[in-house]
Amino acid sequence: MSTIPITKRGAEKLKDELHRLKTVDRPGVIQAIAEARAQGDLSENAEYEAAKDRQGFVEGRIQEIEGKLSAAQIIDPASVDAGGRVVFGTTVELEDESSETNEEEKPKIRVKMIRTRKEGKGKDELEEIGYKIG
Repeated sequence: MSTIPITKRGAEKLKDELHRLKTVDRPGVIQAIAEARAQGDLSENAEYEAAKDRQGFVEGRIQEIEGKLSAAQIIDPASVDAGGRVVFGTTVELEDESSETNEEEKPKIRVKMIRTRKEGKGKDELEEIGYKIG
């Protein structure tokens, strides 16, 4: 299995989302399904269908996040010796030399590595195709 590079901050955000999905969203969906079942005929019950669809989304997202976290390679951008280059996880501060701004007003750019599946290859074979700046 190939690893997925992720920053510590990114991993923490995924863990927070996973916790919310398991402790808030999943029980809420179970409750919604139970309430919809109590209404009677499930074949014509739109609330039941909506709750089941939501359950599918929540369970799929839980599996996706767990998969990402299990394959995650946590990268600390501060420890990467980039040799002055912009690399994965780097925050770049832009400076407008024509005006004076304080530190809080300086725009920042985040660089995210973009990966895609190799054509005709398995799901674990990814190739780096570039970087997204934004």
